[in-house]
Amino acid sequence: MAQALASTIIDAPVETVWAVLRDFNGMPVWNPGVRDSLIEEGRDADSVGCIRAFHLADGSLVRERLLELDDSRYRMRYNFETPAFPVENYLATLELIPVTNGDATFVRWHAGFDEAPEDRDTYSALISKAVFADGLKALAAHIAQAPAPAEVPEPRWQGLRPAKVFTSSVIRAPLPAVWEKMRDFAGMKHWHADITRMDMIGGVRSDKVSGVRDFLFGDGQLHEELTFLSDQDHAFRYRILKSPMPWLNYHAGAQLYPLTDRDQTFAVWTADWTASPQDDLALIPNVHDNVFQQAFDTLDQLLSGG
Repeated sequence: MAQALASTIIDAPVETVWAVLRDFNGMPVWNPGVRDSLIEEGRDADSVGCIRAFHLADGSLVRERLLELDDSRYRMRYNFETPAFPVENYLATLELIPVTNGDATFVRWHAGFDEAPEDRDTYSALISKAVFADGLKALAAHIAQAPAPAEVPEPRWQGLRPAKVFTSSVIRAPLPAVWEKMRDFAGMKHWHADITRMDMIGGVRSDKVSGVRDFLFGDGQLHEELTFLSDQDHAFRYRILKSPMPWLNYHAGAQLYPLTDRDQTFAVWTADWTASPQDDLALIPNVHDNVFQQAFDTLDQLLSGG
């Protein structure tokens, strides 16, 4: 299956960006490549299953069906009913993630589809650049001219939050360089000032799922077990087996996304656990600020040289 991808950071709150993108009939407002748009059968634009029929700037007719719309996680998914290109099994996803280190938004536009053998890589490159990358550039320009919202609502995520601690940041280095550092489960001692010692118990490899790292964070000793590692998704997860902190069932994980318009990396790190509300008053900001964000800041300085 062929893939198309574009991603960027838009300097606006996620609520502002989502308000524009969630309108399945709204592309002519922000995308100069779309001349007009109509939702068939008079349905609402946020009615899952509706079809938008629109004309491109060259007059070509395209029809797309809304398959998924998620106001809780700022994501939509759609397919081709009348394709813009000679591809099959086209499935596209638009996803927003708030940048917590500031008040910007990570936007990822991705599609998978099948090309004919003679068209290998043709439409992957075309859709990535002419549709997704150019579309995101136009979206950013449109939002930059829009008035800022009077107030950002709380909570930022509707429904259940994605995690008790949700930390996201831009690291000014290519994804492979960042992943090389972060995938080493025993390597955090090299890029977090509060970790003075870190080793894999039993001398196992640091990419062994079920391997446990033993380390000192400040004066406290911790054991953490690697429960998931993916070189394809650039993600890992782990759980705490031993800790001096007053929490139970601590699970955490990180994932990296490429920023295709600047050869940098968008990083997300989350954690969940059970603790008393009183303890969480200190635990949540400590993990967010002094563990995850400090790690991202250190990696950014280390890898960007600035």
